[in-house]
Amino acid sequence: MTQATGDQYVLETSTASGELRATITGVAAAIRTLSIDGVDLVPSYGEDQTPPSGAGIVLVPWPNRIRDGRWSHAGTEYQLAITEPKLGNAIHGLLRHTEYREVERERDSVTLAATVFPQPGYPFLLGSAVTYELVSDGLRVTHHLQNQGAEPAPIAVGTHPFVKIGGVPTEDLVLRLDAASHIEVDDRLLPTGEVPVAGTEWDFREGRRVGDVSLDDAFGELSSDEDGFVEHTLTAPDGRSVSIWAEDEFAFVQVYTTRTFPGEEGDVAIAVEPMTAPAEAFNSGRGLRWLDPGEDWRGTWGIRFRGFTAAE
Repeated sequence: MTQATGDQYVLETSTASGELRATITGVAAAIRTLSIDGVDLVPSYGEDQTPPSGAGIVLVPWPNRIRDGRWSHAGTEYQLAITEPKLGNAIHGLLRHTEYREVERERDSVTLAATVFPQPGYPFLLGSAVTYELVSDGLRVTHHLQNQGAEPAPIAVGTHPFVKIGGVPTEDLVLRLDAASHIEVDDRLLPTGEVPVAGTEWDFREGRRVGDVSLDDAFGELSSDEDGFVEHTLTAPDGRSVSIWAEDEFAFVQVYTTRTFPGEEGDVAIAVEPMTAPAEAFNSGRGLRWLDPGEDWRGTWGIRFRGFTAAE
């Protein structure tokens, strides 16, 4: 079988709720499978398939879109490759088709690394690594970026996990987002403004059924807890839940629904995507971080399950 996603890294551990298992791909360092006692927490896809709709991939050095692939800084104009031809944008960074190399591996964790080399539109040298680790309540993911060049480099980070609860129609899950604002966009899905969600169809703070909405939308003004973490949750009718949590540096979240995910025909699939910056960050500067030569950045997020019990 041809492995379109490169090498496969299978992680396993035992938890009080059962056996937790994940598969991470070499190409794009994507989450291809995640399950607890055989119950899928993400929709999976085959080794011979590229990640459908970017499922589980790492988005570096920017998530989302840059209009016309153009941005400027200090009087210099930059032109990135157009990777979303239909809308004329540069989308989801520069590593989505790159194979990462293994740095460290244990039974329950793996660290993968890739380099962003200087290229048209991004003349910077950036080291990128990501560690996936199975923990008692799910999967913890830590990103590490380092500017390995001689000039300050702009960075933003995102990721594209789809989530589900196996055996429960995703359309019957209730989505709750800890977000107080909605980013409005034009017909190219590029920001035009930001509005409070209170009293609008974009208010998911009390939860809404997934099957009742269609989304490809970004949200801001995320609420973090006293420890500085934000969390967005999908809850089944039986009370079980799966959530995306993140450090508050991931100050934005994109939610995307589709009915064309392979193997999920007839049901909706949903991605809940933590991002450190929204679309057009290279032009707006919002959420964008500039790393000095030799400077490091780290950020952590994860997928958490609750309410599952070990199989008899």
